[in-house]
Amino acid sequence: MEAKCSVEEAQEVKSLAKRVARERIAPRATERDVNGEFPRGCLRSLGDIGLMGAVISEAQGGSGIGRLVFGSLVQEIAGACASTALVYVSHSIVAKALELFGSEVSREKWLPGMVAGQILGAFAVHEPDSGCNAGAIITTAKKDGESYIVNGSKIFITSAGEADIYMVLVRTDPDKGPQGMSLLIIEKDAAGLSFGRPEGRMGMRSTSSREMFFSDCRVPVQNLVGVEGAMAEIMGKAMMGWGFFGAAAISVGIARSATEIAVKHAQERTISGQPIGVHQAVQSMITDMILGTESAEALLHACAAKADSSPDTAVINGLKVKLFASEAAKDVSDKAIQVLGGHGYCRDFVVERLFRDARGLTLHFKTSELLRQDIAKTALGL
Repeated sequence: MEAKCSVEEAQEVKSLAKRVARERIAPRATERDVNGEFPRGCLRSLGDIGLMGAVISEAQGGSGIGRLVFGSLVQEIAGACASTALVYVSHSIVAKALELFGSEVSREKWLPGMVAGQILGAFAVHEPDSGCNAGAIITTAKKDGESYIVNGSKIFITSAGEADIYMVLVRTDPDKGPQGMSLLIIEKDAAGLSFGRPEGRMGMRSTSSREMFFSDCRVPVQNLVGVEGAMAEIMGKAMMGWGFFGAAAISVGIARSATEIAVKHAQERTISGQPIGVHQAVQSMITDMILGTESAEALLHACAAKADSSPDTAVINGLKVKLFASEAAKDVSDKAIQVLGGHGYCRDFVVERLFRDARGLTLHFKTSELLRQDIAKTALGL
């Protein structure tokens, strides 16, 4: 079930995202970062114009956009506030998983609210002893009549304590390895679910990253996403097949904002009566920033277009662009600080936040090192 929309509709979606990012999201981004404030108002603004369900097909009430347009609108949001963009991408992953694999009951219960921006989704995979290796999780879900009893914990969960529903990776059969891993939707108010304190993170400080704890948490069997043991397919099609493109787009948005700020500063900042942009060292850094940003954006467009036309290639294309874009954003934002000099190192200037957010994206979803392994193994047929 691949999303489709016309060229005119795609352009309208991007224009809406750009306007909301500029008018509603950007103005208080630094304040939210300093205070660790969850971007609830920003999400409401996105919901008001129909973007919270943009990746969902029109048949299910969404906009029916593909990955190419999804990347473009996430890039606009991220250029204003990467934290808001990460929360949005996490929500979109859960919505897409429900559309593709949820039962009719689940879709009817949650999708309309998710599309309208009234229900916020989040996904929970990582655990204290698993890192980025989803196969190492130990949270269990044991069948008990018409319920699953969930025990365990999750860590570094975006939107934890703020989202209304969580797509949680669990072991439904501990003896089957990856084939015994499944995904459950667990509601925020479920008995036995609790949350830790917000983590004091270096970047992405407005995402309400927290631990989640499950203590005999009872979950209805109808909350199972797909079937038991379908973790690999669901994660591949929803998180890697869509989420990785969203993560890459966040990086591209950060890189573009950092480049624009550095260019403006080099034009306006004068020393000894001359703008610093006349110096070759500054010109060299700006050139590298432009090339890094535009290369990442071009790869995002190319990989997303390939995945839209050939969905079977979505995972490998998502891996490639997520790796390249996150590394590019880290490098570009680092150079932006250098161009701004001491100003860039101060919290009064946006590039400091951009660098902190970019650094986190080489860790989020999957680290750069593991992405390199996955890409090489695919090329080598391993």
